[in-house]
Amino acid sequence: MSTSAGMPQPLAATRQRVRDELRERILTGRLRPGDRLVERELAEDLGVSRVPVREAIRSLEAEGFLAVQSPRRVVVRQLARVDVEELFDVREALEGLAAGLAAERATPADLKRLERALDAAAKATVRGDGTRIAALNVRFHDEIVAIAGNTLLSTVLQPLEGRLRWLTSQNEHWADLLDEHRRLYEAIASGDAERARTSAAEHVRVNREVTVATLFAGEDRVTG
Repeated sequence: MSTSAGMPQPLAATRQRVRDELRERILTGRLRPGDRLVERELAEDLGVSRVPVREAIRSLEAEGFLAVQSPRRVVVRQLARVDVEELFDVREALEGLAAGLAAERATPADLKRLERALDAAAKATVRGDGTRIAALNVRFHDEIVAIAGNTLLSTVLQPLEGRLRWLTSQNEHWADLLDEHRRLYEAIASGDAERARTSAAEHVRVNREVTVATLFAGEDRVTG
């Protein structure tokens, strides 16, 4: 593997590239739950040695995307309902915190960035561009976390970001999602932290219902 200058790419950069590529394939559905990952085949496909592939697999296992069923069998993990419910519990708590802090700290420039993300999402929604919508939704929430300005919050969210992005991509009610983001923006722009927290929590709860219904259609709702 070489850079454009013809020099070998550092192992750390290669490992990150391979990890990011495999994660992206999972998030976009090119690799689906139950699909097997074979080190040799992936190394040939990506033009790298098996070492960065092996390390990327370990990293993605830690992130919750892969399951090691035996020393020679690694598959894309099928999230159980309890996994999804727990992720949404954590997401509701952390995004509520982020929105409240953002309401207290947002500058006019910060709000302009959120507006631009919403404008771009509106155009993608009109086009029906699901891939673009998913990316802009991630951008919108990332901006809120950045505005919140809490380093520990960002650190806690980092290992969850991929799975949270995957959950968000399951919601294809794009017009409704855009409306929810607009309400969340308005709550943050108001400067009212409690209103922003409430709006964020409601947004997550609605997204939870849609995602669970999509992923587990036909299952009885677990109560209690």
